[in-house]
Amino acid sequence: MRLSGKTAIVTGGASGFGTGIVRKFIAEGATVMIADINGDAAQKTADELGALACTVDVANSASVKAMAEAAIAQMGHIDILINNAGITHLPTPMEDVTEEEFDRVLNVNAKSVFLTAKHIVPHMKSRGTGAILNVASTAGVSPRPKLNWYNASKGWMITATKAMAVELAPEGIRVNAINPVAGETPLLKSFMGEDTPEVRAKFISTIPIGRFSTPEDMGNAACFLCSEEASMVTGVAMEVDGGRCI
Repeated sequence: MRLSGKTAIVTGGASGFGTGIVRKFIAEGATVMIADINGDAAQKTADELGALACTVDVANSASVKAMAEAAIAQMGHIDILINNAGITHLPTPMEDVTEEEFDRVLNVNAKSVFLTAKHIVPHMKSRGTGAILNVASTAGVSPRPKLNWYNASKGWMITATKAMAVELAPEGIRVNAINPVAGETPLLKSFMGEDTPEVRAKFISTIPIGRFSTPEDMGNAACFLCSEEASMVTGVAMEVDGGRCI
């Protein structure tokens, strides 16, 4: 029970890697709020796992503020924030990505980290403690062709993690990131362009361990980085990628 007595918000927690993190955190004793733009899915997952639910648009300041207030009202305080909500565009030559697609990717993947910091960091500072985990991607370290602006948004998250970590360390707040390789999540088809056995085999051939990431992999890594076991770890972007970035 490494997270016994801790409280956590997991954005994008109603599916994929987010649900894996929620499941692990609850198993380790945490009280968790699943915050997702799909409110029905958040509530359904929360009911199944014994969590709280909140509908949020992580790219909207008023919505993120309301999420933070709801979390404090329902859980008493916020120990852990997981910035997991993310989106991509389909594999596309960089000049053909529309401005609307670009804005959406950067708003959900990058602006959301700014907004959650704006509305939750002051609370953590007031308590002199906290752990923030940003779910970035191997795409921010070793970019894949035609996922250009998605790659850039995840690189932004990794740099933001390090900048946040060095600024917030004196306040007792640790900030880390995990870099998953693609896994069995709703975004997998978008990364690959099409989901066929041949495309899957080609994709997996680039991962030395020979499989996709799983939600359980992300839950285990997130649990370590947000627990007291990692009390000396901050500013790290941990690759959970089966060797993809070697």
